[in-house]
Amino acid sequence: MTQTIEPRLIEEAGVAARVARVVEPTIEGIGFRLVRVKVSAQNGCTVQIMAERPDGSMNVDDCEKISRALSPVLDVDDPVGVAYHLEISSPGIDRPLVRKSDFDRWSGHEAKIELRQMMAGRKRGRGILTGTEGDDVIIRRTDLKPEDDPELRFPIRSIEAAWLVLTDELIRESLRREKAIREAGGYVDGDDEFEFSDDIPDDETPVEAAAPRFKPSHPKKPVPRKKGPGRFAKPKE
Repeated sequence: MTQTIEPRLIEEAGVAARVARVVEPTIEGIGFRLVRVKVSAQNGCTVQIMAERPDGSMNVDDCEKISRALSPVLDVDDPVGVAYHLEISSPGIDRPLVRKSDFDRWSGHEAKIELRQMMAGRKRGRGILTGTEGDDVIIRRTDLKPEDDPELRFPIRSIEAAWLVLTDELIRESLRREKAIREAGGYVDGDDEFEFSDDIPDDETPVEAAAPRFKPSHPKKPVPRKKGPGRFAKPKE
């Protein structure tokens, strides 16, 4: 039975949107889901593709599996049109929020939201996520003035970008969830390529010492991709 993937409600524009349309079916076809595509001028041009398993986990073997699956697809469709570096990564702790379930799953944690256009005199908001209601995202403001409404509501379709704010509690919660996934057998391959602490820090533990670190045994450097037959041409002398 084919698993139904919850659609993203916050999507890219421009070149990143073209890349997303090309890569998303392949990513879903091998059991993952796309989180975000970002195209930047780093190293000339870098295409970063964030993805995850349906349970929110992601490891180095997963990144390599996605990279191998996407390479021939991107070579054929060429949605970028110039040489670029391809990077596959997990969403990270201060992750983008792109699906309705993301806002519910991370309820209780602080987030930043940027809107596509001004609403009620504002284009951005910051506060504690309290989940969703219908098609709206609800946050409890943390920067209140006496005259301000403590609650903000934004239609999900009006949001241009949303992401979690890195806090001590978010790191602790992320560690708890990673540990639960490992104990449930979520990480099968490549476990020796990661370094995790089995001790979940309490409120007095500095988060810098507790943050998980992903250490590939053989890090792969991104390789520029060139458009068309020219990628096989010899450099001119």
